[in-house]
Amino acid sequence: MDKGYDSHTYEKVGQWFEEHREEMAEDIKRLVRIPSISDPQAETGPFGKACRDAMDEMLAMGRKYGFFSENKEYYVGTIGREKKDWDNTIGLWNHLDVVPLGEGWDYAPFDPVVRDGYLIGRGAQDNKGPAVAMLYVMRCIRDLKLDMKHEICLFVGCDEERGMADLEYYGSRYPFPALSMIADCGFPVCYGEKGILEGWAAADDSFSEDVIDLYGGSAGNIIPDRAVLVLRDRPELEELLRQLPEALQAEKEEGQIRITARGTSRHSAFPEGSVNAIHELAKAVCAASLLKEEDRRLLHFIEEATSDYYGERIGIAYEDEVSGRLTCAGTVLKLQEGKAALQFNIRYSITADPEHMEAVLDGFCSTSGYHWELIRNSAPNYFPKERKEVALLTSLFNELTGSDSKPYVMGGGTYARKLPNAFGYGIGSMPEREDDRASELFAKGHGGAHEPDEGLDLKKLLDAAKIYTMAMLTLNDCEISGNPQV
Repeated sequence: MDKGYDSHTYEKVGQWFEEHREEMAEDIKRLVRIPSISDPQAETGPFGKACRDAMDEMLAMGRKYGFFSENKEYYVGTIGREKKDWDNTIGLWNHLDVVPLGEGWDYAPFDPVVRDGYLIGRGAQDNKGPAVAMLYVMRCIRDLKLDMKHEICLFVGCDEERGMADLEYYGSRYPFPALSMIADCGFPVCYGEKGILEGWAAADDSFSEDVIDLYGGSAGNIIPDRAVLVLRDRPELEELLRQLPEALQAEKEEGQIRITARGTSRHSAFPEGSVNAIHELAKAVCAASLLKEEDRRLLHFIEEATSDYYGERIGIAYEDEVSGRLTCAGTVLKLQEGKAALQFNIRYSITADPEHMEAVLDGFCSTSGYHWELIRNSAPNYFPKERKEVALLTSLFNELTGSDSKPYVMGGGTYARKLPNAFGYGIGSMPEREDDRASELFAKGHGGAHEPDEGLDLKKLLDAAKIYTMAMLTLNDCEISGNPQV
């Protein structure tokens, strides 16, 4: 290693984190116990009382460990020095809000436990565990008196999963650091993120009175693991219900029939391996001819629109060399005043044209009695991979782990897309199925971010925190203000 980042320094850092392993796990549990699902409609603003509680807890933690903590109106909190030189500050960004629970938990989501080295609970991996780890990185650098050319400030927000209104508020009133790193992805360097296009395919016509309710999914960025259709009970349905696949559950209750489809959830940016319950429901019901023709036509659109994860049936499939394939998932289904609405979560390639996509989506919807309603278009993020920071941090990761990893672009959306001069670096990871512990602890479709039984591998988190500490020292070789270095 270069001078200042030798094996002796790395050994001291490793020893420090080993000594603080249990303390760090307990601090993560403190945050995971708080059900901080962002709710901008809550009576207690800006994102609900639980998000305020999580912010208070995190900032109190920062003060406990000797840092200056500031609360920016419960949108963003900062932990670092009291007087900051923003032109020489590296921002470490995490979020304290979590996605809704979904269905099928085997563990209590907000009563965290450690099993075989995994800390299990909603938000443990995404993103409360990494948030605490970043605080410990700052403690380690201070306690070991490691030489730092740049200042470090930890930022925590409360609306990352829903729409990042927290960062929009902060950026309109407060300064950003010269360089920002987001600990909400995998190693090594994530130098780009796909754009995010969300919207509704809303039906123009209502279902008949035979359809009492239709719903599925809990959040735009989660592949739904449950979808339900409630029908008015009719004598002719008795025989038709037998045509439904065994995987679907049909229950009679007070003149109604409730049909439930189960799926396998995953983050919508990484849908491979998931099963969309909305598609399973629509496909099976249409095949069984349970509905009148006009009702079937409306549901058939939903079946087709969710038939793949790459926008192929819709006509928006796209791929580029920089960021790979576009992904497209129908993630939330609801019925309002008898009219169906299906929410899409689209992660589009960096060079794709979102206006063209919207035109195609509108055309696809209109042919089946639906229309397109835009929710948001979050532009892609691109931090040129030729930058010196990318090369240095990728090299460091490979040297410390014996890997040959390359910097990459991902479909996930982080704060990087809302920040100037920003990229992702670690720290989150999915449970690896080749790991016997994970296979025994988690059922299929469980254990990952946005999945039931979300789990954080504490050993991997500790290793990642050590790498992050060395990364801060490595960035001493970079001028982070002024013109970017290439």
